[in-house]
Amino acid sequence: MLDAPAMEFPLRPGETFDGTLKQVELNTFSCAGATHANRAAEMHRYFARTNAYDTGDNHSINVSLAALPRNNNIASLSACLAAAQNAYGPRKSSVATNTAVLFVVQPNNFNIADERPLEYALWDRDPPVPAYRVDYPNDFLKYTTLTESRELLFHPPWLESKCVEISVAYMRAGYEAHEYDATGKEARLRIELSMAIKCPTLLAHICTFKKVQCALTTPGAVERFISPEKAALIRSTFVSMYPLDESEAGAHARRLATDPDLSRDYILKPSLEGGGHNIFGEDIPDFLTSIPESRWAAYILMERIRSPSASNVLLSSAGLDSGGVISELGIFGTCLWRKGGEGQHCEMLQNTVGGWSFKTKHEDVNEMSVVKGYGCFDTPLLF
Repeated sequence: MLDAPAMEFPLRPGETFDGTLKQVELNTFSCAGATHANRAAEMHRYFARTNAYDTGDNHSINVSLAALPRNNNIASLSACLAAAQNAYGPRKSSVATNTAVLFVVQPNNFNIADERPLEYALWDRDPPVPAYRVDYPNDFLKYTTLTESRELLFHPPWLESKCVEISVAYMRAGYEAHEYDATGKEARLRIELSMAIKCPTLLAHICTFKKVQCALTTPGAVERFISPEKAALIRSTFVSMYPLDESEAGAHARRLATDPDLSRDYILKPSLEGGGHNIFGEDIPDFLTSIPESRWAAYILMERIRSPSASNVLLSSAGLDSGGVISELGIFGTCLWRKGGEGQHCEMLQNTVGGWSFKTKHEDVNEMSVVKGYGCFDTPLLF
């Protein structure tokens, strides 16, 4: 997000923007929203081509096609899944007819429109990459088996006695803690024990936790993985983050979090996905007093990003509304690696920018989750 607490949009004549980009979070789980962001960009580019922004009066919006960036999330994300299918290689099980990508999805999935285009793109490749979907965890356990040599076999009920060998388990379920009851744990364990390429593996999933993001901001952490020059660029996007444990940094964070005045500049975050879980500003002290102190270490304290607002219109299921808004830019990455042997580094097979998402919300709304109704998918207007 843009961090520029003293700035206001639009800029006044002769004024230059004085702000920086700051990282809200990193997400190593299979990210939702790629298709919606893709479609939103296509929609605005279509409007620009058809002169829909030209209202024929003095209030026309100056939107040129060149100012609306293309977005290729669907193509890039499906291409990475296809690359993983190719890296898995031919089927290993003699009873399977072929290999396939398995979309492991939530039951009664309200976000199915974000997933289906990725499936269609896989089937539309030449040659096609078969892709199936199964609900997590009950149907997954019902319709999959694990062979002694750890091939993950999927038995679609419509294929009678035939089965396919799963090359890639693409997780679009397992985001939330409540999905890991005994059945959910059993299903996730079956995936992890299998030879299928996981998106993500359990270790990669854990890297999305806020505690890991907090640890990466400590001095020397990022420098373990990249050059000092690149590390300095990445560090320039960090805001202050603290653990809420018994360490010296944790003690400092607890002083900030329990002070009603100082806490206004911070957000309390648990290691949960999808928005709706964070505690903001002056609500932090009362929240902490409402839970046992032994649970405080499960949270991290993050400095608030102060984004300048712009006037705009939001159209959602709640209706049409206008006013001050702020936006969040998300960058999708596609990454495929092969784990090395003991004491060896992994081999990076693919690591590319996949595309982007742009989410906009009213400035008085704290959370940012379009799926949960806190904002809208949007498209940046470049200038």
